[in-house]
Amino acid sequence: MNVLLKVVAGLLCVVGVARADVTAPDVLIRSTAQEIISIVKQDADIKAGNQKKILALVDAKILPNFDFARMTQLAMGKHWREASAEQKQVLVTEFRNMLVRTYTKAFTSYRDQTVEVLPLKMAAEDNEATVKMRVVKSGTPQPTTVDYRMKKKTDGWKVFDVIIEGVSMVTSYRGTFDTQVSQSGIEGLIKTLQDMNAKASNTSLRKADAK
Repeated sequence: MNVLLKVVAGLLCVVGVARADVTAPDVLIRSTAQEIISIVKQDADIKAGNQKKILALVDAKILPNFDFARMTQLAMGKHWREASAEQKQVLVTEFRNMLVRTYTKAFTSYRDQTVEVLPLKMAAEDNEATVKMRVVKSGTPQPTTVDYRMKKKTDGWKVFDVIIEGVSMVTSYRGTFDTQVSQSGIEGLIKTLQDMNAKASNTSLRKADAK
């Protein structure tokens, strides 16, 4: 019995340390943004639009911080429960691919913008937070506001929605997805997403080959 108690106590200590080591959401966003900007500034290939390097950067530094399953579920709204397990998996994959395209495009248009992550006030027990960022572009009087809605998971804080200038990415897609599902069903939506992502991927490859 004493041995069992010691094992349980040891596990509780490990869990306590793991929870204490979880990076705060605003710190995570700030450090990630600073690291990415530093990489982009120093890498001439990325600044020139090298698709392979940009995709590698997005995959390594940005995507791990997103909860694509929850984002897709929120974007699908009431239609999520109508989808089969296989359809849900495909939808999450295609939603992820769309986000990759979004961030890839953002990197190709990067022109020495600076970012400021505002201080976040939250209670220790909070498991959701909104991290506010301001993106400042040289010559532009007003910064662009970007809010990251995040939820605390077992492996750290993850983004489940991005709000740019007051417009929610998840909400915007929900309207589009709802219309598509109403017109051609979930399979029709999946095909539309796959076609869009494939077309965008081929366009990027042609541009890369032309350089």
